[in-house]
Amino acid sequence: MSKLCWLFLLLPALACADSLPQALPVPGGIAAIPVGDSNTPAPKVYYENRRVLVTRQDSQWLALVGISLDATTGSHNISVERPEHREQIPFAISDKAYPEQRLAIKNKRMVDEMTPEDLQRIATEKLEMARIKDIWSEREADTDFTAPVDGRLSSLFGLKRFFNDQPRQPHNGLDIAAKTGTDISAPASGTVIGVGNYFFNGNTVFLDHGQGLISAYLHMSEIAVRLGEQVRQGQRLGAVGATGRVTGPHLHWIVYLNKETVDPALFISQDIPRLAARNK
Repeated sequence: MSKLCWLFLLLPALACADSLPQALPVPGGIAAIPVGDSNTPAPKVYYENRRVLVTRQDSQWLALVGISLDATTGSHNISVERPEHREQIPFAISDKAYPEQRLAIKNKRMVDEMTPEDLQRIATEKLEMARIKDIWSEREADTDFTAPVDGRLSSLFGLKRFFNDQPRQPHNGLDIAAKTGTDISAPASGTVIGVGNYFFNGNTVFLDHGQGLISAYLHMSEIAVRLGEQVRQGQRLGAVGATGRVTGPHLHWIVYLNKETVDPALFISQDIPRLAARNK
């Protein structure tokens, strides 16, 4: 059995019994914080001046807080606004060590030999993706996710990455390897808020699942949805490919929560052992 498979099989904390993501308050994880009785109106919640997703769980409102990969450990606070008052609720972030990953990229233009035109394109695309991540919809969030593609886990979230021995940003998504042309499906209902071809990401789709919960699907060979389209869970978004900066065909899947990239595995924790077992 591979190290990747063992990593998930030895993490009982990833077991999940309902439609909410697994709470794991570490850098790159999610804090689930009770914020009131669900018989009262849902409060507005903020973390670091950003709106936070609030959902109902049984008889209480629950704030789901996305935690930055570079967050400091220790005590943090969310701000909870109700009609009658505002309060601070503390929560703790624990440490988590992420391993390294070193990749050899044959196309050096994708690493350190970009043209001036490439750099201008990258800068423009960065602004466009920032705009997409800023989108907030008041709709009830759909957090009941399924795996978007049937494949094997090939690269975990949070890895400290080196391209051709050069340090890069940590891995901000979950990679699921599959053959080119394998269907990619919406993990939950949502609205298509971004469609395009990007320098590093290749063919990409962004979905808004409500209240700052946004997912992205990168390196696609085909896009089967259009901007503004309402999609249901299981609907085909397109197909696995190898567009953009890749070493082979796979889906790079990103999940944003209050604009922070969080581990997508927390949303499909029940299915992770099945996907990881394919690395035997």
